[in-house]
Amino acid sequence: MINNNLRYPENDGGMNERIRRLRRLSLDTPTTLSIERALIETAFYEEHYGTMPIAVLRARNFYEICKKKTLYIGDDELIVGERGPLPKAVSTFPELTCHSVADLHTLNERPLQPYSISQADIDTYERVVIPYWKGKTQRERIFGHVSKAWEEAYHAGVFTEFMEQRAAGHTAMDGKMYREGLLDVKARIERRIASLDYIHDPEATDKQQELEAMAISCDAAILFAERHAELAEQMAAKESDPRRKNELEKIADVCRWVPAHAPRDLWEAIQMYWFVHLGTVTELNGWDSMNPGHIDQHLFPFYQKGIREGTLTRDQAKELISCLWIKFNNQPAPPKVGVTALESGTYNDFTNINIGGVDRDGKSGANELSYMILEVQEELHELQPGLSIHIAENTPDEFLLAGIKVIRQGHGYPSVFNPDTYVKEMVRAGKTLEDAREGGCSGCIEVGAFGKEAYLLTGYLNTPKILEITLNNGVDPETGKKLGLETGDPRLFSSFDELYEAWHRQMVYFVNLKLSVNNYIERMFSLYAPATFLSLYIDDCIEKGKDYYSGGARYNTTYIQCTGLGTITDCLTALKKHVFEDHRYSMDEILRACAVNWKGEEKMRQYIRNHTPFFGNDDDTADKVAVRVYDDLVDAIEGRPNTRGGKTQLNMLSTTCHNYFGSVCGATPNGRFAHFAISDGTSPAHGSDSHGPTAVIKSLGKLDQTKSGGTLLNMRFVPALLRREEDQKKLASLIRTYFKFGGHHIQFNIVDTATLHDAQQHPDEYRDLLVRVAGYSDYFNDMTEQLQNEIIARTENDEM
Repeated sequence: MINNNLRYPENDGGMNERIRRLRRLSLDTPTTLSIERALIETAFYEEHYGTMPIAVLRARNFYEICKKKTLYIGDDELIVGERGPLPKAVSTFPELTCHSVADLHTLNERPLQPYSISQADIDTYERVVIPYWKGKTQRERIFGHVSKAWEEAYHAGVFTEFMEQRAAGHTAMDGKMYREGLLDVKARIERRIASLDYIHDPEATDKQQELEAMAISCDAAILFAERHAELAEQMAAKESDPRRKNELEKIADVCRWVPAHAPRDLWEAIQMYWFVHLGTVTELNGWDSMNPGHIDQHLFPFYQKGIREGTLTRDQAKELISCLWIKFNNQPAPPKVGVTALESGTYNDFTNINIGGVDRDGKSGANELSYMILEVQEELHELQPGLSIHIAENTPDEFLLAGIKVIRQGHGYPSVFNPDTYVKEMVRAGKTLEDAREGGCSGCIEVGAFGKEAYLLTGYLNTPKILEITLNNGVDPETGKKLGLETGDPRLFSSFDELYEAWHRQMVYFVNLKLSVNNYIERMFSLYAPATFLSLYIDDCIEKGKDYYSGGARYNTTYIQCTGLGTITDCLTALKKHVFEDHRYSMDEILRACAVNWKGEEKMRQYIRNHTPFFGNDDDTADKVAVRVYDDLVDAIEGRPNTRGGKTQLNMLSTTCHNYFGSVCGATPNGRFAHFAISDGTSPAHGSDSHGPTAVIKSLGKLDQTKSGGTLLNMRFVPALLRREEDQKKLASLIRTYFKFGGHHIQFNIVDTATLHDAQQHPDEYRDLLVRVAGYSDYFNDMTEQLQNEIIARTENDEM
């Protein structure tokens, strides 16, 4: 759908005419669904499946795609390459999950964020793709294996599963690609193959197959770049404009050099990363969160060299970075299937650019490119990529204030991370200090060691839903099915501890249920969907001769994302105070009120809403309950073994799942109405934080956030609060204070309630209104009304 009403900023800042044109084209190009990758893959599998080892099959499939896919070099482009045949043309991944004809029609016709596809392509998909993949997809393998208990809990919304229809993704790169080309990598692979011990190592043959597949993947990416070089040369031969002719010849030279060789200048370094990015998201990952890691640190030596030698100006560097940013925006997320094809609406592919932070020696990583990237992000004002600033204790205040000047624009980015905390998180989980410093965030708020870790997010856990099941003695009142343990009739509980213990038992049961399938899914990806190209760029995969999905990475982490801390805390404190301490209401009275969605019980609901110690107000009564819940979630999840030689960890991420989880929950004892969103991340529940932002950060500061792999805090301020420089310094002080308390992450919406309501009533006037959802930003008027209302319901702070 073309945004004909999209408003562009009157002041384009430092954008030159090229970037203005590329940006407009990116914003106005509709998102389409391309079946080309699926057709190439289906034909290859039909001919070759069963004739070679799976790792080799996957690598040769990747080679076939790189050999045959349609190429695109647009007018004005300096950085080249698309995942599909055109910008914003999204590929499908039938080996993971195969869209039905109904799915394709839904995606084509849904009112928000459609994926346009022609009837001819739907017919071809029905005739060629769907028949071959029936019974062979990862999704079918998963659902053919799971127990009835797991499937019923999954469909009831007790938890979700990331990898049931896409790869795990959440991958970030370090700096190795800027130091060696793929020919160097291939030489390392060949040396490793030559060193295999087929007598004493029982895995030697498996390692050989994986390493040979990696070598094929090197060839595939080099071929892909060479094809772009040939296309650029052909275009240059026909070009009449001398300036564009020179640019096309330069593009050809760049693509001849990278990724085969290590880049020599900034242009080559940026194109190097982009080819690696495209290779990763073309090979497998359906929703990848692939990102370049600390790109400001990686690119800075090339920038310095160009400036020093006089071969590069600041404006030229900014233009190249802007071209890369537009490339990110040209890559919408591949769509989902089934009911989620209708309900899951975002084009965001969750690339999160990390800038600032620290280097491997612990020194501040902020440099001139960090500031330039902030300029680019503010000027382009696109959906993608996301941006995060990383503020350590030794980060200069001027960099934090430069980030706040972008935050105050109200686009929902950059978010802010605390390296001093997340480095401790990673060291606690077994990383070396240097590897942890080089890490950061890959997608929303989860952290890992960049270029050295396979950290797989497995899905969300609905903690308030587990309480709802507990309060109904193992039965889900929304479906009427017995999903959990019989932990007793809560009306007979004599103490809060008895209630809490029942919830705890229920929670451990569902965590174990989820883990049992997580491990099966990991094995399915290891056996059927190795990522032989991605493995080239993750440390120790070549040395071990093992795939990214098979324990090849130096660190192998599995994450379960726990959602709704604020909501479940408030539910428990409401029951603790009003039932077990003050005896104002009986358990039966509150449960009956929840069962009828508080109908006829508004007086009780208002009393609970106004006389309960809620989380987010620096109230020790509530905060101790939150800490207890958080610590027990950590104890239930942390350290559980995965199939890759690593451990399972917790993080507190919700993305938009707090809306889905709320939609499957009835009314709750904290006064929340049925089917409204639960709290996101570790943020307080909607409207529960009434004592200002300082109280919020003090409450969250009582959680030991080093036990997690990420926590998320959303805050909303009115725009007038950040107009003056002294007000921006106050926000900087708030961030610094939270980080001294051990905070992991904080992000802001700078928009008032009146504007959001007006945007609902007059959407055409607000086509460019970006807001922060949970770990990412999206266009407000591309959201469902449910999600819009959830954002409006977040506490609006008008003072700091």
